[in-house]
Amino acid sequence: MAELLKGKPVVADMKEELSKKIEEFKSRGINPKLGVIRVGARPDDLYYEGSIKKTCGGIGLEFEVFEFPEDVKQEDFEKSLKDIVNSKDIHGILMFAPLPKHLDEPKIRALIPVEKDVDCLTIGSAGKVFADDPTGFPPCTPTACMEIINHYGIDLQGKHAVVLGRSLVVGKPMAVLLLRENATVTICHSRTKDLPEVCKEADILVAAVGQPRMVNADYVKEGQVVIDVGINEDPDNPGKFCGDVDTQSVEPLVDKLAPSPGGVGGVTTVVLAKHVVKACEMQTT
Repeated sequence: MAELLKGKPVVADMKEELSKKIEEFKSRGINPKLGVIRVGARPDDLYYEGSIKKTCGGIGLEFEVFEFPEDVKQEDFEKSLKDIVNSKDIHGILMFAPLPKHLDEPKIRALIPVEKDVDCLTIGSAGKVFADDPTGFPPCTPTACMEIINHYGIDLQGKHAVVLGRSLVVGKPMAVLLLRENATVTICHSRTKDLPEVCKEADILVAAVGQPRMVNADYVKEGQVVIDVGINEDPDNPGKFCGDVDTQSVEPLVDKLAPSPGGVGGVTTVVLAKHVVKACEMQTT
């Protein structure tokens, strides 16, 4: 039976460290602050916003939501966004996406300064991440995967990692972060031939494909570490959620499993806070 790599112990350690750093900033008269940009009121945005607020409150990180109506005009939104991102009191910016279709999202994203882009929304940030520039912030979800891997002492040196999914939000940056730790990385997707067999070859398998319980016993082997990034509405239990991994069939086979829910998701919001603190440090030293 697999050892479960739960997110709670990771979160506890990260929060303790961040609280100390924030107190140090405050003793110098600096208040690290996250600005959240939300257009409309989608339930998933509001859910994540609530998690962020709870996390920030628990560690003393300042937090402000800038809410805009769903029908906001491009010109008005750009003007307001410029004022927000140029505020010296705000050190990190998170903007919920996708934006409503009538807005020019690439143009709007480009208004966020790279040094405040704490969730890799801009092309400039992505460039820094892929160029291994430490001043760029990777997306929070793959960074949360790495926090779990590091917390539980999983050695990536020379190991074969398979990333199932190629999105800009998780799959591609996940591959880069694994490469930084000297893993050998394969990225898979819907058109990969013999997909279950490729996944079976992995020492570390990261499932980020967005398909409920897609990864079952046919995709894994004994001794593997499996990280489930997916969070999907459970087709068998409306109103509840499940990951990309069929835990029931995979858990008896693999060595370690970061489950979903209960693994990566809870760490992601704390990574966001960590990025804001780092951004504050870079902007004030």
